[in-house]
Amino acid sequence: QVRLVESGGGSVQAGGSLRLTCTISGVRVDNACMGWFRQAPGKERAEFAIAMIGNGGTEYDDSVKDRFTVSRDNAENAVYLQMNNLKPEDTAIYSCAADSRRTGSDGTSCYRRDFMYSYWGQGTQVTVSS
Repeated sequence: QVRLVESGGGSVQAGGSLRLTCTISGVRVDNACMGWFRQAPGKERAEFAIAMIGNGGTEYDDSVKDRFTVSRDNAENAVYLQMNNLKPEDTAIYSCAADSRRTGSDGTSCYRRDFMYSYWGQGTQVTVSS
């Protein structure tokens, strides 16, 4: 059984930082695409933020580039999202997701659409005030 659990959400002021943790069981983090998605208030779907590929590479949406960093601990089978210089528009429910499928011409990229991920955590709220 696959299970993903996020933690570390909370409320911060603009410019602040938060670190989210996603602990996983049933899927190895070094053998899957581990994505972080966020669903902002009023939005129907979660939007891609950042992903870590099984080989350790990362992919970023332009909205989080240079502010968000993803990392993992293979021994703990956990993935971390470090968010710096947070902005009010980063306010959302953040969820980690996992899937073994790849895309791209060389098959080493992660999908950026939520419906391509099979396994999801319950989400954690991040609120950034101005």
